Amino acid sequence: MARLPVIVGFGGINPAGRTSSHQAYRRIVFDLLPKSIQQEVLLDLATLTNTAHFHHGHWYKGDIKTNTPEELLELISEDVLAKTLIRRIHPSLFDVDKVSIHKSTSLLPNSEGESISFTIKTRSIPDDLPSQWQVKALSDNLSEVVINGSLEAFIKDSKSLSVKAAGQLPTGFDPAKLYQSRNHPRGLQMTVYGASDALSNSGIPWQTIRDTVAPDQVAVYAANSIGQMDDLGFGGMLKSALIGKRTTSKHLPLGYAQMPADFVNAYVLGSVGSIGTSIGACATYFFNLEKAIEGIKSGKTRVAIVGGSDAPITPEVIEGFRTMGALAEDSALLALDAIKDLKEPDHTRSCRPFGNNVGFTIGESSQWTLIMDDALAIELGAQIFGSVPAVYAYADGHKKSISAPGIGNYLTMGKAMAYLQKIIGEEGLKNHTFIQAHGTSTPQNRITESHVLSQVAKSFNAVNIPVTAMKAFIGHSQGTAGGDQLHLSLGVWEHGILPGFTTTESIADDVYTDGLKFQLKHEVYGKDHFQGALLNSKGFGGNNGTAVLISPRKTMEMLEKRYDKATLESYQAKLVKTVEAAQDYHQAAIHGESLPIYHFGKDVLSGYDLEMSANEIKMPGYLNPVDLNVDNEFSDLV
Repeated sequence: MARLPVIVGFGGINPAGRTSSHQAYRRIVFDLLPKSIQQEVLLDLATLTNTAHFHHGHWYKGDIKTNTPEELLELISEDVLAKTLIRRIHPSLFDVDKVSIHKSTSLLPNSEGESISFTIKTRSIPDDLPSQWQVKALSDNLSEVVINGSLEAFIKDSKSLSVKAAGQLPTGFDPAKLYQSRNHPRGLQMTVYGASDALSNSGIPWQTIRDTVAPDQVAVYAANSIGQMDDLGFGGMLKSALIGKRTTSKHLPLGYAQMPADFVNAYVLGSVGSIGTSIGACATYFFNLEKAIEGIKSGKTRVAIVGGSDAPITPEVIEGFRTMGALAEDSALLALDAIKDLKEPDHTRSCRPFGNNVGFTIGESSQWTLIMDDALAIELGAQIFGSVPAVYAYADGHKKSISAPGIGNYLTMGKAMAYLQKIIGEEGLKNHTFIQAHGTSTPQNRITESHVLSQVAKSFNAVNIPVTAMKAFIGHSQGTAGGDQLHLSLGVWEHGILPGFTTTESIADDVYTDGLKFQLKHEVYGKDHFQGALLNSKGFGGNNGTAVLISPRKTMEMLEKRYDKATLESYQAKLVKTVEAAQDYHQAAIHGESLPIYHFGKDVLSGYDLEMSANEIKMPGYLNPVDLNVDNEFSDLV
């Protein structure tokens, strides 16, 4: 009997805001929500962006004290909303109008036969002195250089990026200020915040979970797809020497793509459990989700944290994607909309999945999912936000361009749709399923992904499966995009609204539509309409992944067939306290009264601290030992 992997907590941060309690989802469908929930979203964003703060029972905008939340929101609502979703890149990251570059040139003497001379700090003279240089000391610190001939030089300059839009985290949110970040790259700062948010959202203290399971029954699978490419990670390592700076001891280790998992194990959980990061471009999150799901189904893992944290909004990464023709450039957007009298397009509409489009919009995000086997969730009284019974991942086979799409996505979608139908039936698949598409907003994606979705839908005799794409609002966060898709889909069952990709005015003529209903508008279907969802990813290099997501109601219906009435009544009684704890955290986060979990140097163990026998390993701080009585699956061979 396979164990069912159920989602018991989720959290993070993306351009729509905090993920837990469906806050990011709520920002996207904001206009359709009741006023009371809109107020929660706005206050939460006000705190996140440091636009306002709560102190001793009152909200403040700077030094201005307001008497009610409503009074505060009259002052800041429009400003707060404008700090979210896709927009022009804010100078808090870098100035898109003045990006530093160097131009290579040759400096020549004014006249033939003359030399070039200049004064320079002695410590700046090259160790490998060019043959045509003559150096004369002028003082202890200065030297004169005379060059017979030309001088090869780099001249510092700046340029304006042709790509100015991105899905940036809410402007004003700075995770580095929430804990002792010690020059951590941005993606790792986001990791600490995001993983903490997911754990707190569960409503169950991590110590309680840790005391219930063996240390080796915990797993953390997380990564990003590019590595930490900002100046505090790989970016700094690669360019420091070229700009006259020194490489630090942190640049290399903190740049590794698996470092989000390492940070969670070392500084958030203190876990010694299973590891093994998978990386696969845009499908990275789903690859790690697959590892967690298979571990739980087999019984090897009882609780897993799956995550990703990508912060690729840097001039270098943007330029890399731009030269591939992958990003939406301002000039192309203006031409697409036939606008001639403006210098810049509407950056909030730069991403238009399945419509007439010109490229994707890069984004940043940190997303984390807490998953348990069904027995542990029932035992602890965990919230069940849904279940993920299967994830499929396949390659493309032979291809020309390594970044071009191939056939692997037909396999992942086909398998996932077949699996989902086994659980919710033909009626459920055709009429109560939605697809969360990869939907990058490139001309190539709109054709190739729509053909995949259409062909698979038609193969299962579906005629009208709703398709949505959340990158329209938050951009493409690379390896973490699957986490964005997963968590924003959970909100559909909380509020009954399927978000549409409203930045797309109409479906492009070359998009395949048979069997599908492309969701151009937010639509109220009802909380219990959808029984399942298919989350799709198509990544560079042939990295394809599709996850099967089951609704919370359908998940509970399944569990009612596994557990007796008394067990479920006991579960419901425990659930009350769990929900209360999660709600307490939610309110604390809104009021700026919660901090990330960060344990630096806490309870560090060495081999001398362990108690080891032939049967088990005991570790201080862990209630349960690691069992060494392992099964031999090949007993018939020995």
